[in-house]
Amino acid sequence: MVEINFLCVHKKLRSKRLAPVLIKEITRRVNLTGVFQAVYTAGVVLPVPVASCRYYHRSLNPKKLVEIGFSRLAPRMTMARMIKLYKLPEKPSTPGLRPMEPKDVPSAHKLLEEYLGKFKLCVKFSQDDFAHWLLPREGVINTYVATKKTKDGEDEETVTDLISFYHLPSTITNHPKHDKLSAGYSYYNVA
Repeated sequence: MVEINFLCVHKKLRSKRLAPVLIKEITRRVNLTGVFQAVYTAGVVLPVPVASCRYYHRSLNPKKLVEIGFSRLAPRMTMARMIKLYKLPEKPSTPGLRPMEPKDVPSAHKLLEEYLGKFKLCVKFSQDDFAHWLLPREGVINTYVATKKTKDGEDEETVTDLISFYHLPSTITNHPKHDKLSAGYSYYNVA
């Protein structure tokens, strides 16, 4: 099965019916490889959806978000109160949470595969694919794990929790102070 992850058409070209042309071309190329099914997301309701989701935002820099117009101050809310409201704790509440390393891949892969196995429709990662898609890369993806020592008392650790998010930078135009907005989107999480 193919995953279509991102299709974007410039606002000025959206009335030209370019998206259906691109979708037909992607379909043609995928069919040439012998694959005839795909999954994708859309910002509109489509007939016969397999699943639906809702996005929630967690502001990390509310001052910047208000300055660029992404968010706004609610009535009777001050900037100082908003900053205090969204302040993060000094350290994570999950003990031992740390960035994932290559040595964690076998255990983290097993944890994610067991979790995803509960669903009728899911991605099946090989260990190499898992490492490619989830090992941390600056500005691309962050993955964190919590571990516990194995029962054998050796130096080996078992991954008990997995948290990941990918980065999606956006350009801010015509702003005197800010030129970039960084967003993090939840990716795969098992706790």
